[in-house]
Parts: sequence; structure tokens; C-alpha cells
Amino acid sequence: MTTTRTARRPARTVGLVALIAGVLMLGAGTATWVTVSNQLAAQDITVSEDAAFLGGDTVDGPLSAFAQAQVIDKHALAATGGQTYAQLEQDDPLRATAMNASFLRASLFTSVVAYGVSALVMGLGVLFGLVGWSLRRLGAEPALVTETVPAATPAPSAPSARGRLHPAV
Repeated sequence: MTTTRTARRPARTVGLVALIAGVLMLGAGTATWVTVSNQLAAQDITVSEDAAFLGGDTVDGPLSAFAQAQVIDKHALAATGGQTYAQLEQDDPLRATAMNASFLRASLFTSVVAYGVSALVMGLGVLFGLVGWSLRRLGAEPALVTETVPAATPAPSAPSARGRLHPAV
């Protein structure tokens, strides 16, 4: 019996490690999501009304941040006659407008990426937790002991009358 218990210990240990890692990942991902949301909301940004979607919404999530980044690009291109920062002459006063728009968009896209990474970490946390829980349960179940029983050899059959040997005299 002790060999069975010893054989199950690694599965239970790995399961515990995976379960703890899953809980930590879920917590870290959630904390990141909440932090990014709070930081964006503190900026009191509202998605422009002429945005393709979520116009008038407060920028406090990945979709609203993406929508505002897209509308900033639209406004910057309208202000610069369709030219980007790199396409404008160095002495063009509109270059500052294009640069500010580019910085704002990059900041908003960074928050969108942070949301994506935190969602990934939360998903992996759930997966690790489920794997850990499963390993712990599998390691706790009593092992099935199977015995190998040799196949029964058939009993010799009685010789037929034809095959009977007569004792030698």
C-alpha cells in the first residue's frame, strides 16, 4: 500500500503548485485589469461623438480606449490634410498636432494591450487552477490494483478410443 501512496504524491504536489499558480495568476490579471480601468477613468476621457462606436462613452475599458484611439487618428489626419507626422515637413506647425495625436494613440493602445495581457493571464489562471484541481483529485483517488492471473491451462482431454495405446506386454 505504501508504494501506491508514494506513487500518487507527485501528482498531488504538482496539482497543488498548479492550483496555487492559477489562483495567483487570476488575482494578478484581475488586479491589472482593475488598475488600468481606474487609471483610464481617472483621466476623465470621453469617446468623441463622431467615433465609429461607443461615442460619448467614458474611456475605462479596452473597447472604449480602442474607439478613442481610432477617432484621434481620424481627427489628426483631418487636421494635417491626411498626412502623418513622418510625412509632414520638419518646420510645419501641424507636425506638433500629429505628434501629440500619435502619443495619445500610443498610450491608449498600450492600455488595450494591457487589457489583453491581463485577460490572457486570467484565462491561464483558470486553466492552471482546473488542471491543479484535477491532479489533486486524481492523486487522492485510491489506486486500482490489478493482478495478473495466469491463464488457466486446459485440462488434458481423455484420449479417444482410437488413440489409446495398449500397454506393452
